[in-house]
Amino acid sequence: MIRPVQLRRRHRPYGGQRQAVLLSPVLVTVVIAGLAFSTPREIAFSRLLPAAPALAAALWPVLPTVLLGAFCLLIMIGISFVYSDLGTPYTVAAIAAVTLAAAYASHLRLQREETLFQVRLVADAAQKVLLRPLPHLVQGLEIESLYRAAQEQARIGGDFYEVADTPYGVRLLIGDVRGKGLSAVGAAAAVINCFRENAYDQPDLKGLVRRLQITMTRYSAAIPADDQQEHFATALITEIPHGGGHVKVLNCGHPPPVFVQSGEIHVLEPTRPSTPLNLAALLGDHYHVDTVAFVPGDQMLLYTDGVTETRDRSGTFFPLPEWMSRHRAAPPRELLTELRKDLLRYAGGRLDDDIAALAVRCRHLPAQEHQGPSSHRSSPEQE
Repeated sequence: MIRPVQLRRRHRPYGGQRQAVLLSPVLVTVVIAGLAFSTPREIAFSRLLPAAPALAAALWPVLPTVLLGAFCLLIMIGISFVYSDLGTPYTVAAIAAVTLAAAYASHLRLQREETLFQVRLVADAAQKVLLRPLPHLVQGLEIESLYRAAQEQARIGGDFYEVADTPYGVRLLIGDVRGKGLSAVGAAAAVINCFRENAYDQPDLKGLVRRLQITMTRYSAAIPADDQQEHFATALITEIPHGGGHVKVLNCGHPPPVFVQSGEIHVLEPTRPSTPLNLAALLGDHYHVDTVAFVPGDQMLLYTDGVTETRDRSGTFFPLPEWMSRHRAAPPRELLTELRKDLLRYAGGRLDDDIAALAVRCRHLPAQEHQGPSSHRSSPEQE
């Protein structure tokens, strides 16, 4: 499920070893001081004392860094009473100079961390607008979502999804803008906003996808020419009518959905290909809708190609249908949780592409809705 990370603490980059890392400048100071007092004067471990405030600059605020430098000065003065002729003035000057430089470096680091913190807040707000949290239950449909950026610190990308409870049924959109960077994010936002506006007004999926095509074309025309090649997207739209136990699927070049029906796994390849968004001028304006049964107990997984194109160390793609067969009984939330963990494990802990997924399970329908198609697939609607 997409739940933007809440930045409760601004500086927490060290995980479970955070306390030990924060104490490392003190430990370095103690170790150097102990060696300086316990070894012959010829070794002169005291000359390493400037390393402590230098290390503190990367971890501590300004004042503690300065105080540690002052403590190192006191240690050096104390050592000078035990061992003479250590070059104490030079070491003291070095400690003072390093401490001042460390204090300034700590100040700059804190400024950058504050800027990064504000940028992340803006990115979280943008994510909530672009990929807002979805309702968990809509018209008897249990819906869960997953989004994970390939880069750990990223918040948004070119993958997108949305759900709308319209007069024509529950409509779901998932897609992937080809390309990366801010232009891909802008194109994804344009498609999502178009879907949110038109899903309630267009009576059929073909009319809806044509509106998405127009939006992508207009968006592409409004950007610099050198970026236009990135602005096409694959998309998949589904519609689950309120009064029928089936689902309509319009697939515009997107990875096919996976269904769990009566314990069996089905991959719904489109009967006829539909044109990806913003490629109608090149490939033609062709759209086809497939209809499949979707009754209580059935489950549907929609996903972007970041899922199926995840590779292991040998370069083998993630076997999604086989994986689904092992998790066919899992509810949507558990299914996506396991999918995320297994994808990371399969890829060795690092993903090369964004991943997005929607898991939908039919929990119950009114009595009259059980008259839906009994076969897996009916003939596609003709344009």
